[in-house]
Amino acid sequence: MQKKSTLEQQKKDLQMTLSKLTHEIRNPIALIQSELQMMETAHPEIIDFDGWYQVMENLEYIRTLLNELSQYNNANHLTLIQTDMTVFLNNITSSFKPALDYLGITLITDIPEKLPLLFLDQVKMRQAFLNLLRNAQESIHHSHGSITVSAFLIDGNVSVQISDNGCGMTECQMENIFTPFVTYKPEGTGLGLSVTRQIIQAHKGSLQVHSVPEEGSTFQVLLRG
Repeated sequence: MQKKSTLEQQKKDLQMTLSKLTHEIRNPIALIQSELQMMETAHPEIIDFDGWYQVMENLEYIRTLLNELSQYNNANHLTLIQTDMTVFLNNITSSFKPALDYLGITLITDIPEKLPLLFLDQVKMRQAFLNLLRNAQESIHHSHGSITVSAFLIDGNVSVQISDNGCGMTECQMENIFTPFVTYKPEGTGLGLSVTRQIIQAHKGSLQVHSVPEEGSTFQVLLRG
């Protein structure tokens, strides 16, 4: 019992340290980014400098990483609201569809008209589902891409599946994709799926993945009713 209490305190201390660290770094990074943008406005010729684009890209990467670290750190802090799952899922897919249309990726939805009401942190759970949709989108590198979002009931619980016909993953990749800072994308931070799983587990749910290389992946979210 004492060991568990010590571990919980260590976790809280780590979260506090991480929160302070991301805050202290974010402010000067934002200031540097703002000053560089002002320089670019005042001296447009500076964009011809070979390293300028890379500098701005690196700063944007650091900003993204800090935001995702903050999300990872706060994934367990929930504000629960009774939520109509049918409306909730339809809103998420509708908001993501224009981006897929632009990329020529077909979005297929199979969401029942009457899913049960669940208590969710709508902001965090929306982020989790958008992360999964974005992950599916980024796995597709051919012209006939499609993503399918389906939902159904399992013993009173809501199951949501997000499937794609993208590049798929090996067994080794599947074992590591939820590990923080592990990524198989050229520009990934390795935190998106870690944050997603933390959010879902904080809701007492589960996240599983099945994938076949060169055929695609399916992520299944199970939320307790």
